[in-house]
Amino acid sequence: MSHFGFQRDELLHLALGDHLDWGFKEVPPFIALLAKITTTVFGDSVFAARIFSTLFSGLIIWFTGQIVVELGGKKFAITLACLALIFSPAFAASGYLFQPVVFDQLWWVLTVYLLLRYINTSLPIYLYLLGAVIGMGLLTKYTMAFFAIALILGLLITKQRKILWNRHVLIAALIALVLFLPNIIWQFQHHLPVVTHMKNLQSQQLDYIKPSDFISQQLMVNGIALLVWLTGFGFLLFSPRLRKFQFLGFAFILIFIFLLKMSGKDYYIFGAYPMLFATGGYGIERWLKAKGYVFRTAVVMLVTIPNLLLFPLVLPIFSLDQTLASFRFADKYLHFAPRWEDQKTHPLTQDYADMFGWDEMTEKVAKAYHSLTPEQQRHTQIYADNYGEAGAIHHFGKKYNLPDVASLNSSFTLWAPDSLNANYIIYVDDKDGGNIKTFASWLGSYTKIGEVESPYAREKGTGVFLLINPKPAALNDRYKKELARKRLE
Repeated sequence: MSHFGFQRDELLHLALGDHLDWGFKEVPPFIALLAKITTTVFGDSVFAARIFSTLFSGLIIWFTGQIVVELGGKKFAITLACLALIFSPAFAASGYLFQPVVFDQLWWVLTVYLLLRYINTSLPIYLYLLGAVIGMGLLTKYTMAFFAIALILGLLITKQRKILWNRHVLIAALIALVLFLPNIIWQFQHHLPVVTHMKNLQSQQLDYIKPSDFISQQLMVNGIALLVWLTGFGFLLFSPRLRKFQFLGFAFILIFIFLLKMSGKDYYIFGAYPMLFATGGYGIERWLKAKGYVFRTAVVMLVTIPNLLLFPLVLPIFSLDQTLASFRFADKYLHFAPRWEDQKTHPLTQDYADMFGWDEMTEKVAKAYHSLTPEQQRHTQIYADNYGEAGAIHHFGKKYNLPDVASLNSSFTLWAPDSLNANYIIYVDDKDGGNIKTFASWLGSYTKIGEVESPYAREKGTGVFLLINPKPAALNDRYKKELARKRLE
């Protein structure tokens, strides 16, 4: 049985579903709507949280096959492209978690499909649908804007620029704008938090990504399926049969260069790979058109089955012990060691480490809360340092009848209470008391209830403390200043 639970970001996104709005600090609103539907219809389990992610992953595969059809590919090309995508470590890793990534990927794939449908049919309906898809993409993840711009520039470079000079494109753009407009308004009402989020992301994470790292990651993330997408990339640029779709190759180059210059994370570009898998399937089918069934089957197996060796490293399909053994094997024979955002190597990937410790931490918060009398509980607040801790308490705390948690990290700032004025505060300190020391003089006393002990948790060592009789004036002055600053970011 696997010991893997909710991933840190999933807990945040589920919490967003209980605070529906047209925007949040990190993401547009689409993920929050899905979270609300998920918890209302399917429940609050890990399995339930990942239903939509799995469904959208399936749709990505389906529309990749449809792109092959639009390119002129047959059954073998569809089979090769779709299986290469299914067995790709990149898509196995990004396609099951309840995060905007997989939904963003589908909008990219749909954008390409609808654009090809319009080129092949000249029916305006596909441009209108394209506008709706881009609008939905912008409500899911802002990277859709980069991809849309790359496609437009790709069209301008090629003879297909004529597509842009008609009123149906303007109508499509208007549809996208109308859909995206509520989030634009929300951003301005909240002082453009997307700008602050990107600055923080750049300074805390992206600045550590070297251009050489990004390039090497793109060559590795799809495993042996690299042979398929590189073939597709070459066919897009050089095949006379795909000349009218050449703009897709230029768009890939442009988005690649942009993310390279911006020190983007490797998964930011994943949504562009399905079109390359599709053209790769088409190209290999053209090469092997005279070959027999057995040879074609061998080719499909060559570019898919070896990737199964990488699956335990990106998809939690085994127990913890088996997964750890897989990482030791990968380190010894494949020279692969997981490196986190701290640029250090660890026994597990950061995503895996972010799936441990949450229920343990919440249980210790509940222990602190229920150690108090009912009268004391009425004058108790819970505070957590980061959004993962706050999301876990918000999610798991329901079964312990805990009051909702406060935090000034991430989108929790948007609905944080205006003051901390309780006689008792249960504080989750991600520095195991290090943060408390900065305001200990304002407390009557404090005691440690416990800490996260799960050895593979990224939160290992996070402490749970009970603060007794904090001085409200001093503590609130600090809290309110921080709250005001965070809400302006």
